[in-house]
Amino acid sequence: MFDYFPNYVWNLSVSIAMASGAELGEIMDMCQPLLEKAKDGEDAGTADFLREWLRVANKLVELAAEDEARGRLLSAGPKLQRAALYYLTAERMQGHGHPGRMETYDKALAAFAKGTGYTHDNIERVEIPYEGQMLPGYYTRAEGVDGPAPAVLYLNGLDSCKELLFWSWLPHALARRGISTLCLDQPGTGESLRKRDMPAIAESERWGTPVYDWLAARDDVDADRVGVTGISLGGYYAPRVCANEPRFASGAVWGANHNWAEVQQRRLSREGENPVPHYWDHVQWVFGARDHDDFFEKAAGMHLNGQMEKIRVPFLVTHGANDRQISLDYAHQSYDQLVNSPRRELKIFTDREGGVEHVGADNMSFGRSYIADWFAETLGGRLA
Repeated sequence: MFDYFPNYVWNLSVSIAMASGAELGEIMDMCQPLLEKAKDGEDAGTADFLREWLRVANKLVELAAEDEARGRLLSAGPKLQRAALYYLTAERMQGHGHPGRMETYDKALAAFAKGTGYTHDNIERVEIPYEGQMLPGYYTRAEGVDGPAPAVLYLNGLDSCKELLFWSWLPHALARRGISTLCLDQPGTGESLRKRDMPAIAESERWGTPVYDWLAARDDVDADRVGVTGISLGGYYAPRVCANEPRFASGAVWGANHNWAEVQQRRLSREGENPVPHYWDHVQWVFGARDHDDFFEKAAGMHLNGQMEKIRVPFLVTHGANDRQISLDYAHQSYDQLVNSPRRELKIFTDREGGVEHVGADNMSFGRSYIADWFAETLGGRLA
């Protein structure tokens, strides 16, 4: 991984930004002033991180406005998308309730919407009904398909958002293989948490089933060929959805997360790395917990023991060999319990190819391609 800072959490954010389309020169411009601050630990200096990344993001918005004034929208679009990426990266690093956090998030949504519109990206904003509320998402259409196409529901982890899912480039890889993708801000993530106060729940099938119904009702989706995948903590949510909603035809995880409840106990003992600064405040916010004890009660059932055995469709488990957040052993546990899947596969990314860090933060191209090919094979897409 790009280890510019002396702590994992900051490096993870920078690596994700780089994989999502950041310009290296802009990364260095934002990060160089922060090098000393980073030495004080992962929680200290996050306000400084916000200031530096906002500085460059705001400049890009100004430059895009100059392009807009001259009608150069195809040039303005990429600048706005990078601004959105930098806003989101800066916002993700802040503690819950930090001054300016929500304003930064709003700027990110606005820049993303305008930027992807200017560049005519294959993306449509959608809203999915769920228990009297609406879940926001982005829909990317299959390319080169006449009639209903396969589709994949793509789920966030603990601290990602639908924009970062889109910029993982998996929807683009699937579209080229003739498969549509729904990037979802499920409860506890992205816009659903920040703008709609929808906390995470362990029983992901509660929202997974209505989302399947929404996809299956679309004229451009083949209801018999809908898959589900998730990244990071989505490696818990996606298998649970697949286990309890048998109409999903295939599944995959980008990073196994077999026993997240146990991971929390290990993090109490300072085992492994955290994904974001201010970690315990963050997870309490995500789960709508009153305090530390309430969070642990809500997270107690977040494991896949007794769930993987319910999966009766093809399922792929991927994991990085050197994942510093989630032990490789959890990938083996998930795979070993897929006893009723007609086609199960375990793919461990090693130093030979790369993608060895958590969800391939060192090189996301290998996980992206492998998962896209898996769905092409199991849902009837294209491989060439």
